[in-house]
Amino acid sequence: MMIRPEILAAIKAGEVDLAFRRWDRPRVRVGTKLRTRAGLLEVTSLEQVAPSRITAAEAKRAGAASLKELRGLLEMKADRPTFKVGLRYVGGDPRDELRATVPSTDEISAISARLDRLDAASPIGPWTRATLEIIDRRPTVRAPDLAAELGRETGEFKKDVRKLKELGLTESLDIGYRISPRGVALIDAESGTPRTDREAAPDGTPLPRIGAPATRALRAQGVWTLEQVRSWRESDLAALHGVGPVAVRTLRETLAERGWSFAS
Repeated sequence: MMIRPEILAAIKAGEVDLAFRRWDRPRVRVGTKLRTRAGLLEVTSLEQVAPSRITAAEAKRAGAASLKELRGLLEMKADRPTFKVGLRYVGGDPRDELRATVPSTDEISAISARLDRLDAASPIGPWTRATLEIIDRRPTVRAPDLAAELGRETGEFKKDVRKLKELGLTESLDIGYRISPRGVALIDAESGTPRTDREAAPDGTPLPRIGAPATRALRAQGVWTLEQVRSWRESDLAALHGVGPVAVRTLRETLAERGWSFAS
């Protein structure tokens, strides 16, 4: 279930709790947990409705500018039923904690065995270690560039990286990926010789997911962490090309969660 970044931010803030979708059949059920860039969402209700019965209040709860706008969007797939989906934010992605957890020796053996099974089941042959190695060697590099270096199609490469992410071994960034502490422990244990030239993650609190254009704009200014964002005035940040209102809002809310704010 695709949800736009600005709507995700509004759901997290408690300002939006509905979504309307044209589906040939229900794609979720009550209780379904959706992992998104904003964290974990839960489906609280699901009901098939007639677009003509949707109210202005419900359109507002879905984040639409008006009832007319919402109905116009739903007209794009008028041959399919309309479903009203209740949503609520329930917390951060549990994979965040998993990525930060350094595995024990037994856990490393279990992860290695899992990777071996993924390799054995793959039509292209072993891929897991090569993928981990290139992400470890080239963090924050675009997925198409990594895929090209491995001679792979970008979509299939991304699909496989998601399998590693499910194991807590990698972290998806707005631009590229990074090996997690869990992944570092696995790579070093399997190699027998820990890398000494590994590029360290920036010292500080990582930026939230704000989109590739905004991330590129901040990197160009040498801003990689929330601590660095704190030294910027909101108006100056918003003036950067590529940093839109959704990115600014996400940064503002993420700072506020830690009791911080933009510079005055």
